[in-house]
Amino acid sequence: MNVANEQAVILAGGLATRMRPFTLKTPKALLDVAGRPFIDWQLEKLAACGFRDVVLCIAHLGEAIREHVGDGARFGLSVHYSDEGPTLLGTLGALRKAFDLLAPTFLVTYGDSYLPFDYQAPLRLLETYDDCDGVMSVYKNAGQWDASNVVTDGIWVSRYEKGVKDPAFDHIDYGAIALRRNVVAATAPGTRADLAVLQEELARQGRLRAYPAAVRFFEIGSPEGLATLTDHLLFQKRP
Repeated sequence: MNVANEQAVILAGGLATRMRPFTLKTPKALLDVAGRPFIDWQLEKLAACGFRDVVLCIAHLGEAIREHVGDGARFGLSVHYSDEGPTLLGTLGALRKAFDLLAPTFLVTYGDSYLPFDYQAPLRLLETYDDCDGVMSVYKNAGQWDASNVVTDGIWVSRYEKGVKDPAFDHIDYGAIALRRNVVAATAPGTRADLAVLQEELARQGRLRAYPAAVRFFEIGSPEGLATLTDHLLFQKRP
């Protein structure tokens, strides 16, 4: 497998309402985290994991992201853009909008997630096994960092549901999933849809493998999350 050809897709088009007023004029991806725009940390991490091709799905204040990141060359990446426009399509709808840019297999992550693991790992699993259409990174959360939404035996995701109060749901969607492009094609262009619907369906069909992550995830979807990630990154930078 030639990792230099691996592709990551970042869903960075949300309105970031929980981070207002900071995101009224600044997209969440450009919020300051430990002295740098968040997306710099994210792209740097993807490049360090061997990615060279990135698709940025943008919408709200997306031109500011495009202006800052450019073609991605300074991160060692080739960055392409898919703009939803003024009507937000949801996370799955955004992927469908970007369909022509997608590789046969790719990794999807969120524009507010920072994951201290090997982003290539779910893709390696997907490309190793033809008995699945997706590989979801999961973390044994037990409701600690956010509501758990995954039932897994460590190999397969057997159930994926949000808002379920059941002790069997002791893992959480870590924030990165490897997919085959063909499963995105089933969504009609222009449809507003959430990626969770596809993940639920793949789990129901027995087509969603799991990749357990060992370390907690970080996110900047809330002021508390941003502060926690800032502390983490500043600690990592200490000599």
